[in-house]
Amino acid sequence: MPVVIFVLGVAVFAQGTSEFMLSGLLEPVAADVGVSLGSAGLLTSLFAVGMIVGAPLMAMVAGRWPARYALTGCLSLFIAAHVVGALTTTFGVLLATRVVAAVANAGFLAVALAALPALAGPHRVGRATSIILSGVTLACIAGVPAGAFLGQALGWRSAFWAVVVVSVPALVGTWSLVRTETGKAEATDGSSLWEEWRTLSLPRVRIMLVLGAVVNAATFAAFTYLAVITTNISEAGPGWVPIMLALFGIGSFLGVTLAGHYADRSAHIILSTGSVALLIIWTTTALIANYLPGLLIMATISGATSFAVGSTVIGRIVTTATPTAPHLSGAFATAALNIGAALGPATAGLAISTTGTTTSALWTSAALALAATALTLATPATQPSTH
Repeated sequence: MPVVIFVLGVAVFAQGTSEFMLSGLLEPVAADVGVSLGSAGLLTSLFAVGMIVGAPLMAMVAGRWPARYALTGCLSLFIAAHVVGALTTTFGVLLATRVVAAVANAGFLAVALAALPALAGPHRVGRATSIILSGVTLACIAGVPAGAFLGQALGWRSAFWAVVVVSVPALVGTWSLVRTETGKAEATDGSSLWEEWRTLSLPRVRIMLVLGAVVNAATFAAFTYLAVITTNISEAGPGWVPIMLALFGIGSFLGVTLAGHYADRSAHIILSTGSVALLIIWTTTALIANYLPGLLIMATISGATSFAVGSTVIGRIVTTATPTAPHLSGAFATAALNIGAALGPATAGLAISTTGTTTSALWTSAALALAATALTLATPATQPSTH
């Protein structure tokens, strides 16, 4: 696998750390900039909105440039947003930097995913996708806890500077290596990009997009409330929460890594068997949610299976859409992932409000896994053309 793929994975690690780290820093941020905790929560919710809107928007803009300039431009904007965020004392400015960072993050991921057939080869897109998305899982395992630790020890601004420190070498590596790997990449004009939107009318593309959103919705519906579910177990104190989240993250990394070795030649098998497995796993997790040892085991298994299936379907979106949307295929994949990341917690939250029980989040994931299973079984097994 070309070194540039791993460099892109480092950039995604920094971006994933930035996306999730504020969940553990909201209280010090709110106190420092003088806003309520609820207002500080906008820093995370608007980041998700920025990711959804930013993927197609930035892909449309950056699609006019060679991949080298698009990727380094998005990453430079992301770094600049964190520098301003670390220096500002005004909440409005900080909020704006989070939106800018999210849009830049979405643009980088969209362009990176769309460039994978050229960077890694059309028959290694699944493997390359797993490497890039492993940056997100590593962010959950190491980046987010490290950010929380830095925030507590040196102040929340130090976490922003840490993201900058990790991102700068990735920027240098991207500028150097993408030029080597894609020196003949050509920009396209606006009319060609608008033509690529017609790809969304293709049934095989729409099915993959919906499947990607549903699988990720199932993942984040449960993951968002996993800490609350843990603390509701009578014998589990707050100290078990980081252990539970770490096990989910470790499982996620293992799942995305293992699936990457087989995704290019066995994508349909992974998706069909994996979606059924997710239905069984989330149902089992819901049934044993009040039993701490069982929940610890299922957190690892669910993380591994969720990200194995999720990364495979993201890679499949790229390979399915690339023949007719070479510049926007990554934007489609990124949007599907983030729509799921926003839809899952919202649906789970509604279920919890209706039933009054936090385990409803796990049943929500099971229901979404059932929908994913139905979609997968209705999808032809043939691999999309890469030519």
